[in-house]
Amino acid sequence: MQNWIAQRRKLIEGEVLTISERRDLSPVFYAQYASVLPALHTYARGRLIDLGCGTAPFADLIADQVSVYHGMDLWPRSPRTVLAADIQQLAMIRDETYDTAISLEVLEHVPAPWLAVDEIYRILKPGAHFILTVPHLSRLHDVPHDYYRYTRYGIAFLLQRSGFEIVTIEEKAGLATFLGHQLSTVLISAGRASGILRGAVEAANKWLVTRPAYALDRRILPTSLFPVGYLAVARRPVRADHASELRGKETHV
Repeated sequence: MQNWIAQRRKLIEGEVLTISERRDLSPVFYAQYASVLPALHTYARGRLIDLGCGTAPFADLIADQVSVYHGMDLWPRSPRTVLAADIQQLAMIRDETYDTAISLEVLEHVPAPWLAVDEIYRILKPGAHFILTVPHLSRLHDVPHDYYRYTRYGIAFLLQRSGFEIVTIEEKAGLATFLGHQLSTVLISAGRASGILRGAVEAANKWLVTRPAYALDRRILPTSLFPVGYLAVARRPVRADHASELRGKETHV
Protein backbone atom coordinates (compact mmCIF):
# COMPACT_ATOMS: atom_id res chain seq x y z
CA MET A 1 0.00 0.00 0.00
CA GLN A 2 2.77 2.41 0.97
CA ASN A 3 4.68 1.78 -2.26
CA TRP A 4 1.51 2.12 -4.32
CA ILE A 5 0.73 5.51 -2.77
CA ALA A 6 4.31 6.70 -3.31
CA GLN A 7 4.16 5.67 -6.96
CA ARG A 8 0.80 7.34 -7.50
CA ARG A 9 2.07 10.50 -5.79
CA LYS A 10 5.03 10.73 -8.17
CA LEU A 11 2.74 10.21 -11.17
CA ILE A 12 0.37 12.94 -10.00
CA GLU A 13 3.19 15.42 -9.37
CA GLY A 14 4.50 14.67 -12.86
CA GLU A 15 1.07 15.37 -14.37
CA VAL A 16 0.01 18.33 -12.23
CA LEU A 17 2.80 20.82 -12.72
CA THR A 18 1.62 24.19 -11.42
CA ILE A 19 0.51 25.19 -7.95
CA SER A 20 -2.75 26.55 -9.39
CA GLU A 21 -3.59 23.04 -10.62
CA ARG A 22 -2.20 21.31 -7.54
CA ARG A 23 -3.53 23.44 -4.68
CA ASP A 24 -6.89 21.71 -4.15
CA LEU A 25 -5.49 18.17 -4.29
CA SER A 26 -4.42 18.35 -0.65
CA PRO A 27 -4.50 20.66 2.39
CA VAL A 28 -0.68 20.70 2.37
CA PHE A 29 -0.63 21.88 -1.25
CA TYR A 30 -3.25 24.50 -0.44
CA ALA A 31 -1.24 25.72 2.55
CA GLN A 32 1.83 26.03 0.31
CA TYR A 33 -0.15 28.08 -2.21
CA ALA A 34 -1.76 30.29 0.42
CA SER A 35 1.50 31.10 2.21
CA VAL A 36 4.05 31.31 -0.62
CA LEU A 37 2.13 33.32 -3.19
CA PRO A 38 1.63 36.42 -0.99
CA ALA A 39 5.31 36.32 -0.02
CA LEU A 40 6.32 36.13 -3.68
CA HIS A 41 4.03 39.01 -4.57
CA THR A 42 5.57 41.09 -1.77
CA TYR A 43 9.28 40.27 -2.15
CA ALA A 44 10.05 38.69 -5.54
CA ARG A 45 11.65 41.12 -7.97
CA GLY A 46 14.42 41.51 -10.53
CA ARG A 47 16.60 38.49 -11.25
CA LEU A 48 15.17 35.46 -9.44
CA ILE A 49 16.62 31.98 -8.97
CA ASP A 50 14.42 29.06 -7.92
CA LEU A 51 16.73 26.61 -6.15
CA GLY A 52 15.45 23.05 -6.34
CA CYS A 53 12.72 24.25 -8.66
CA GLY A 54 11.21 20.86 -9.55
CA THR A 55 8.33 21.58 -11.93
CA ALA A 56 8.59 25.35 -11.22
CA PRO A 57 5.03 25.44 -9.82
CA PHE A 58 4.95 29.19 -9.04
CA ALA A 59 6.82 30.47 -12.09
CA ASP A 60 3.81 31.56 -14.16
CA LEU A 61 2.25 33.41 -11.21
CA ILE A 62 5.18 35.81 -10.83
CA ALA A 63 6.26 36.13 -14.45
CA ASP A 64 5.14 39.77 -14.65
CA GLN A 65 7.05 40.93 -11.58
CA VAL A 66 10.55 39.50 -12.17
CA SER A 67 12.90 40.32 -15.02
CA VAL A 68 14.60 36.90 -15.04
CA TYR A 69 13.45 33.51 -13.76
CA HIS A 70 16.17 30.87 -13.53
CA GLY A 71 15.27 27.39 -12.36
CA MET A 72 17.99 25.21 -10.80
CA ASP A 73 17.78 21.55 -9.81
CA LEU A 74 19.88 18.41 -9.71
CA TRP A 75 18.23 17.37 -12.98
CA PRO A 76 15.71 19.18 -15.20
CA ARG A 77 12.02 18.53 -14.52
CA SER A 78 10.82 21.74 -16.15
CA PRO A 79 11.70 23.73 -19.30
CA ARG A 80 12.47 26.57 -16.89
CA THR A 81 15.42 24.66 -15.42
CA VAL A 82 18.48 26.39 -16.84
CA LEU A 83 21.07 25.07 -14.40
CA ALA A 84 21.72 21.52 -13.19
CA ALA A 85 23.65 21.84 -9.94
CA ASP A 86 23.86 20.98 -6.26
CA ILE A 87 22.47 23.72 -4.03
CA GLN A 88 25.37 23.10 -1.64
CA GLN A 89 27.91 24.10 -4.31
CA LEU A 90 27.03 26.92 -6.70
CA ALA A 91 30.54 27.97 -7.72
CA MET A 92 29.38 28.48 -11.31
CA ILE A 93 27.25 31.45 -10.15
CA ARG A 94 29.07 34.70 -9.45
CA ASP A 95 28.75 36.59 -6.19
CA GLU A 96 25.80 38.99 -5.88
CA THR A 97 24.02 37.84 -9.05
CA TYR A 98 20.37 37.68 -7.97
CA ASP A 99 17.76 40.00 -6.46
CA THR A 100 15.60 37.13 -5.14
CA ALA A 101 16.14 33.48 -4.29
CA ILE A 102 13.43 30.96 -3.49
CA SER A 103 13.79 27.40 -2.22
CA LEU A 104 10.52 25.60 -1.57
CA GLU A 105 10.47 22.27 0.28
CA VAL A 106 14.12 21.62 -0.58
CA LEU A 107 16.33 21.98 2.50
CA GLU A 108 14.98 18.80 4.10
CA HIS A 109 16.64 16.92 1.23
CA VAL A 110 20.04 18.62 1.55
CA PRO A 111 22.68 16.75 3.60
CA ALA A 112 24.47 19.96 4.68
CA PRO A 113 21.85 22.74 4.58
CA TRP A 114 24.21 25.25 6.19
CA LEU A 115 26.42 25.04 3.08
CA ALA A 116 23.39 25.66 0.88
CA VAL A 117 22.33 28.74 2.87
CA ASP A 118 25.90 30.08 2.74
CA GLU A 119 25.84 29.75 -1.04
CA ILE A 120 22.45 31.42 -1.33
CA TYR A 121 23.71 34.34 0.75
CA ARG A 122 26.75 34.65 -1.52
CA ILE A 123 24.84 34.75 -4.82
CA LEU A 124 22.28 37.30 -3.57
CA LYS A 125 22.85 41.03 -3.90
CA PRO A 126 22.87 43.19 -0.76
CA GLY A 127 19.26 43.98 0.10
CA ALA A 128 17.96 40.91 -1.77
CA HIS A 129 15.39 38.52 -0.30
CA PHE A 130 15.42 34.77 0.24
CA ILE A 131 12.02 33.01 0.45
CA LEU A 132 11.94 29.42 1.65
CA THR A 133 9.57 26.77 2.95
CA VAL A 134 10.43 23.67 4.94
CA PRO A 135 8.36 20.89 6.55
CA HIS A 136 7.94 20.14 10.24
CA LEU A 137 5.23 17.46 10.08
CA SER A 138 5.76 15.25 7.05
CA ARG A 139 5.85 11.58 6.22
CA LEU A 140 9.01 10.22 4.66
CA HIS A 141 9.31 11.10 0.98
CA ASP A 142 11.96 10.96 -1.75
CA VAL A 143 13.83 8.41 0.32
CA PRO A 144 16.66 7.89 0.97
CA HIS A 145 17.30 11.61 0.44
CA ASP A 146 15.02 12.82 3.23
CA TYR A 147 17.24 14.13 6.01
CA TYR A 148 15.60 16.80 8.19
CA ARG A 149 12.47 18.32 9.70
CA TYR A 150 12.70 21.92 10.88
CA THR A 151 11.55 24.07 13.77
CA ARG A 152 11.38 27.86 13.59
CA TYR A 153 14.48 27.94 15.79
CA GLY A 154 16.47 25.75 13.43
CA ILE A 155 15.49 27.90 10.47
CA ALA A 156 16.45 31.08 12.34
CA PHE A 157 19.81 29.58 13.28
CA LEU A 158 20.67 28.58 9.71
CA LEU A 159 19.69 31.95 8.28
CA GLN A 160 21.40 34.08 10.91
CA ARG A 161 24.54 31.95 10.87
CA SER A 162 24.99 32.82 7.19
CA GLY A 163 24.42 36.52 7.81
CA PHE A 164 20.75 36.91 6.83
CA GLU A 165 18.34 39.21 8.61
CA ILE A 166 15.03 37.48 9.31
CA VAL A 167 11.97 39.27 7.97
CA THR A 168 9.42 36.66 9.04
CA ILE A 169 9.04 33.01 10.01
CA GLU A 170 5.47 31.76 10.17
CA GLU A 171 3.58 28.48 10.33
CA LYS A 172 1.87 27.51 7.09
CA ALA A 173 -0.83 25.43 8.81
CA GLY A 174 -1.12 22.73 11.47
CA LEU A 175 -2.14 19.24 12.48
CA ALA A 176 -5.49 19.17 10.64
CA THR A 177 -3.70 20.02 7.41
CA PHE A 178 -1.12 17.28 7.98
CA LEU A 179 -3.76 14.63 8.73
CA GLY A 180 -5.95 15.84 5.88
CA HIS A 181 -3.02 15.48 3.52
CA GLN A 182 -2.77 11.77 4.30
CA LEU A 183 -6.47 11.27 3.51
CA SER A 184 -6.21 13.39 0.35
CA THR A 185 -3.26 11.37 -0.87
CA VAL A 186 -5.23 8.13 -0.65
CA LEU A 187 -8.39 9.64 -2.18
CA ILE A 188 -6.67 11.36 -5.10
CA SER A 189 -4.51 8.33 -5.82
CA ALA A 190 -7.55 6.03 -5.85
CA GLY A 191 -9.59 8.47 -7.95
CA ARG A 192 -6.91 8.81 -10.59
CA ALA A 193 -6.37 5.05 -10.67
CA SER A 194 -10.08 4.44 -11.30
CA GLY A 195 -10.32 7.04 -14.06
CA ILE A 196 -14.10 7.21 -14.33
CA LEU A 197 -14.52 8.52 -10.77
CA ARG A 198 -11.62 10.97 -10.92
CA GLY A 199 -13.66 14.16 -11.21
CA ALA A 200 -16.11 13.24 -8.47
CA VAL A 201 -13.35 12.15 -6.09
CA GLU A 202 -11.34 15.32 -6.65
CA ALA A 203 -14.38 17.53 -6.08
CA ALA A 204 -15.26 15.67 -2.89
CA ASN A 205 -11.67 15.91 -1.69
CA LYS A 206 -11.55 19.66 -2.38
CA TRP A 207 -14.72 20.54 -0.46
CA LEU A 208 -14.70 17.85 2.24
CA VAL A 209 -10.99 17.55 3.02
CA THR A 210 -8.67 20.20 1.53
CA ARG A 211 -10.53 23.44 2.23
CA PRO A 212 -12.05 22.39 5.61
CA ALA A 213 -8.76 21.06 7.02
CA TYR A 214 -6.87 24.20 6.07
CA ALA A 215 -9.66 26.47 7.39
CA LEU A 216 -9.73 24.53 10.66
CA ASP A 217 -6.04 25.22 11.22
CA ARG A 218 -6.13 28.86 10.21
CA ARG A 219 -9.29 29.81 12.10
CA ILE A 220 -9.65 27.51 15.10
CA LEU A 221 -6.74 25.23 15.99
CA PRO A 222 -3.41 26.54 17.31
CA THR A 223 -0.61 25.81 14.87
CA SER A 224 2.45 26.76 16.91
CA LEU A 225 2.88 23.34 18.63
CA PHE A 226 2.10 21.18 15.58
CA PRO A 227 3.03 23.20 12.48
CA VAL A 228 2.87 21.34 9.20
CA GLY A 229 5.76 23.51 8.04
CA TYR A 230 7.13 27.03 7.87
CA LEU A 231 7.47 29.90 5.44
CA ALA A 232 10.49 32.10 6.09
CA VAL A 233 11.60 35.31 4.42
CA ALA A 234 15.11 36.61 5.00
CA ARG A 235 17.12 39.51 3.68
CA ARG A 236 20.79 39.89 2.91
CA PRO A 237 21.81 43.09 4.70
CA VAL A 238 22.93 46.03 2.64
CA ARG A 239 26.04 46.02 4.82
CA ALA A 240 27.42 42.57 5.55
CA ASP A 241 28.70 43.39 9.05
CA HIS A 242 29.80 40.10 10.61
CA ALA A 243 28.34 37.73 8.03
CA SER A 244 31.70 36.36 6.88
CA GLU A 245 32.74 35.75 10.47
CA LEU A 246 29.49 33.93 11.19
CA ARG A 247 29.82 31.73 8.11
CA GLY A 248 33.35 30.83 9.12
CA LYS A 249 32.34 29.41 12.48
CA GLU A 250 32.28 25.65 12.85
CA THR A 251 28.76 24.23 12.96
CA HIS A 252 28.01 21.14 15.06
CA VAL A 253 24.95 19.03 14.24
